[in-house]
Amino acid sequence: MSVTGRPTIDEPRLTTRRVRRRRVPRHVVAALPLALAGLISLLVSGNTLRPFEQITTLEAKMASKSDFFKDPEVQRLLLRHGIRVDIHRLGSRGIATQSLKDMDVVFPSGQPAAKLVLDRQDRSVRSARPFVTPLVLGTFRSYAETLVRAGVATPQGAAGGDTLYYDLDMRRFMGLLDGRDGGRSTADQDGDGKTEGADTWNGIGFDTAGGRSNSGRVLVRTSSVCESNSAGTYLSLLAFVANRNSTPGTQNVNDARLAQDAVTDLAARIKPLISLQGMWADEQADSYLSDLGESIAPLSVIYEHQYLAHQIAHHDRHGRQDTDRVLLYPTPYTLTEPQLISLTDRGDRLVRILEEDDALRERALELGFRVRDSDAEEDTGERLDAYLRDHGIQVPVPNTDRTKAYEPDLDVLERIIDYVGSCPPPAKDTP
Repeated sequence: MSVTGRPTIDEPRLTTRRVRRRRVPRHVVAALPLALAGLISLLVSGNTLRPFEQITTLEAKMASKSDFFKDPEVQRLLLRHGIRVDIHRLGSRGIATQSLKDMDVVFPSGQPAAKLVLDRQDRSVRSARPFVTPLVLGTFRSYAETLVRAGVATPQGAAGGDTLYYDLDMRRFMGLLDGRDGGRSTADQDGDGKTEGADTWNGIGFDTAGGRSNSGRVLVRTSSVCESNSAGTYLSLLAFVANRNSTPGTQNVNDARLAQDAVTDLAARIKPLISLQGMWADEQADSYLSDLGESIAPLSVIYEHQYLAHQIAHHDRHGRQDTDRVLLYPTPYTLTEPQLISLTDRGDRLVRILEEDDALRERALELGFRVRDSDAEEDTGERLDAYLRDHGIQVPVPNTDRTKAYEPDLDVLERIIDYVGSCPPPAKDTP
């Protein structure tokens, strides 16, 4: 009661409602560090806006050098430029002779096929020759050592272990293929093309060491000369040697009939040396480098970069070289020059990127290619050698005999290829 005697009324109290805060779900909290790490990665790589950029897909026909564009690191580097390449795999000569409709770029593995493509174009094209690679024969150590004992191969020197590389005397080696004196007497040997007396592996001593036997003929497995640059280049090498280290088609140039007869005669002599194996359609590197490679063929025509890429990957996985697989470097030697050719404006952009992107050229080196760089003071071979040494791979040594087998003029080469391969006529582009 108040002093006045009136009852005291308490002021009303306000009651506040307690609101519970919703907790962030635990799975969201757990994912936050991953999301933050992803954002940081995008910021560092410069790809923050990549999901919002338009990716241009280029259609391309490529031969063995499609290995470069199928490499995950190369694909990542191209995505930085907003480009993806959809590859249609085909042999180099197949690229040059079949339809190119809807293609943005083509990448034949050598100059003959590239020239066929360029001759078909009615627009000014952009092209690049980013690297070179020698043609080689892939084999296995027991077969290489048999060729050494037969007097047709010589091991390259190796410090602290077995060599991976051998020099192959092509004139003597062709004697094993055609059966003339087993390749041991070469003073008057010109390769007659006869195969009835062709040597067998046991016949040249394969069964004299290691308790193994192979009574099959000494043959080289190639891809089809009608489709493949490697087979066509190997055919050119055989023709050069059979023509006494002279480019076919350079004789009798003033008499067209004699010149054509000489080319036909040469093609007839070398056809058995390459056609007995059957000339498979696909490139041979995958078969040679597979687990069953030795069972498939003792000798295969491949490119140096394919072998070196295998050795680099093998060393990365196992910490050592693959010492069972070895290379034969033919003498005379031959280089192949892959050429990326643009057929559209979109293709022009890819050619320019390949010419200008240092990271792409460095990746080519890591894949075993001898990279061409006109701005570099260093020789391309020296750059590759240094990379191989740094990664524990033996470095091949150039033969002191630097005779190079030059390919004949395109029309001469085409006549030899058509004769040896009985190739179908080229397809025409449909309008």
